[in-house]
Amino acid sequence: MRVVIAPDKFKGSLSASEAARAMAQGVLIAVPEAEVDICPMADGGEGTVEVIASVAGAELREAKVRGPLPGQEVVARWAYVPSGDFTRSGEAGEDFHELGSAAKPTAVIEMAQASGLSLVLPEERDPMVATTFGTGELILEALDAGCAQVIVGAGGSATVDGGTGMAAALGYRFLDAKGREVPPGGAALETVNKIDASGRDPRVARTRFFVASDVDSPLTGPRGAARVFGPQKGATPEQVASLDRGLNNLGRIIGERGVNVLDLPGAGAAGGLGGGLVAFCGASIVSGAQAVAEAVGLPAKVAGADLVLTGEGSYDSQTARGKAPAYVAAIAREAGVPVVVVAGRVEVDEKESAIPAFCVVPGPMSLEDAMKDAGLLVKTGTARLLRLPGLL
Repeated sequence: MRVVIAPDKFKGSLSASEAARAMAQGVLIAVPEAEVDICPMADGGEGTVEVIASVAGAELREAKVRGPLPGQEVVARWAYVPSGDFTRSGEAGEDFHELGSAAKPTAVIEMAQASGLSLVLPEERDPMVATTFGTGELILEALDAGCAQVIVGAGGSATVDGGTGMAAALGYRFLDAKGREVPPGGAALETVNKIDASGRDPRVARTRFFVASDVDSPLTGPRGAARVFGPQKGATPEQVASLDRGLNNLGRIIGERGVNVLDLPGAGAAGGLGGGLVAFCGASIVSGAQAVAEAVGLPAKVAGADLVLTGEGSYDSQTARGKAPAYVAAIAREAGVPVVVVAGRVEVDEKESAIPAFCVVPGPMSLEDAMKDAGLLVKTGTARLLRLPGLL
């Protein structure tokens, strides 16, 4: 029996690699003779650099950059891939062939490393002032290193600034109706009247950019960056409305420059950074989960397996919208292999779920205790799953 284990991180408790190891231990407890193939996953959010770098044999580099909040400085890691050749499957789409096949230096950047929600204490979350400037500084690091391709993992952000901070680091200026430069953060988006690109770093035009997105959200509207993700970043209902208006204003101005990002799937990723990278860097948006799956050679590993286990901390309605477990499940189903999502919390009704899911928490338990014992719960829960009648 061969089991492929390809989970994403269990946010706040286990990295994807740690979750995969715990699940593998559970499989071997229940089925000692099983052959286990571990493939940690990511979807453009936290953990993307770690997963891709480990496969590609990349060099991990660090840079001091501006954090998401005013006056904050963080040390962010990014991956330098000398050849840029880290995709494995021959079935990838056109963008993926272009992304992975060229023998050119490539940078893999996680915006969450510089502008992520995990960098901000819960009580300090404020998307009205949070900025992606540090993500732009990471892009400059990549350009200084001679990278001809830059892949930006767009997920896990603390920001809703439409990528204006990132663009400002690259030399763009955002001006109000009086020609004054607007301050960083989401609050000022409503006042942007003009975009000045005269100071843009000329290397941007010579570089190929990709957005590895973990969601397919448009920039604005009911499914947009502000309304769906603004509250978890600390926005009040009034601020959510203001941020959505601001993103709409920014999108309108970008549209006047000939680039339509308002309804573009993935433009709302990372608080609108996806759309910003398209508008200001000419980026192509690709599925973050697919990019990582190609990097780890997941389709080939799933072929011929008897069971695929994927997972994440919370399996909910957002999982199907570009998250890693949904993409892993799609690969498994295409190969005709049974797949189960292993999760710490299952918030999707069994009748509504397109993917079978199993909660590793056996009974009532506080979130704090569940996260503290996440490794043990995943291991023992996976063992219980493998012993269920009719699973195999």
